[in-house]
Amino acid sequence: MTEAHAEPRPTGHTGGQADETTRGTLLFAGDVYCDVVFSGVTAPEQGAEVFADAFAITPGGVANRAVAAARAGAPTMLASCLGDDVLGRHVYDVLTAEPFLDTSLLELVHGHQSAVSVALTGPDDRSFITYEEHLGPTVVPDDIGPVAATHVGIAKPLPAWVARLRAAGTTVVGGVGWDHTGEWSGGVLDRLAEIDVFVPNDVEAMRYTRTDSALAAAKVLAERVPLAVVTRGPDGVVAVDSANGVVVTADTVRVDAVDPTGAGDVFVASFMAGVHHGWDLETRLRFAAASAAFAVTGLGGAASAPHPDELRVFLDQRAAPGDWSFLADVPSADN
Repeated sequence: MTEAHAEPRPTGHTGGQADETTRGTLLFAGDVYCDVVFSGVTAPEQGAEVFADAFAITPGGVANRAVAAARAGAPTMLASCLGDDVLGRHVYDVLTAEPFLDTSLLELVHGHQSAVSVALTGPDDRSFITYEEHLGPTVVPDDIGPVAATHVGIAKPLPAWVARLRAAGTTVVGGVGWDHTGEWSGGVLDRLAEIDVFVPNDVEAMRYTRTDSALAAAKVLAERVPLAVVTRGPDGVVAVDSANGVVVTADTVRVDAVDPTGAGDVFVASFMAGVHHGWDLETRLRFAAASAAFAVTGLGGAASAPHPDELRVFLDQRAAPGDWSFLADVPSADN
């Protein structure tokens, strides 16, 4: 659903219709975790033992986005480091086996312990235990070649390679996480000038903008960034495209969530992949929302990112309204 919003204004790269410059590689750079997920359980009291309903070991962190984009049919590159410990090697093997995912910049570091995050997911909440040994910032080489779009966190100052890629024509998509300090600093909003698309969830967006609705927050954000996309969980998503003067909303597919871990990662990666396929904004939003809905029905972010055939079956089984014929454009690993 589309409505008028504001007069178009000159902007950077807004992720519009795909052309020769946008049909390139998606780059995801950052920390990869080994996620150990227990579902149907909450954190035990001291001295107690609890039993989970299900269990999975899966790549996590930036790998959630990289795998989701690759499964959405976009050529994708992952830049990160893993230790050569047993968990790191397992994650490395899983990622290198993923079709459409270029892991030539995924390094195994001898003697390093890979980051591990244990997630306890219950019906109402999640708890995490994480161990991480820092290696320093991820390095993106100067000769990486054309990059259509990349994703970066904007809670902290952006690394130098982001500006370098953006100057070369790369669309920069930004995200944030929960601010445990409760400050919701305006410095984050200042960094919107360094990106082209911002994708927070509704709580994050409203806290940063001091507004009381996802739409109001998206409109405030769109005064600073060409495209603001605010996810609303089971209530879908709203986007304000200030470059073209429109507000676009999309519904999601309602499901019983098993594990919401990584759903936001799957959303943003699928949204970015939609540009590669040349879809308009509303189609990209619908695709991303449906992909995220599928993801929460399984364990882990990367492990639950949908393959095209899985998404088609998922939507058919739930009689999702609307025309989904555009999914025929998404290649599968068998093609």
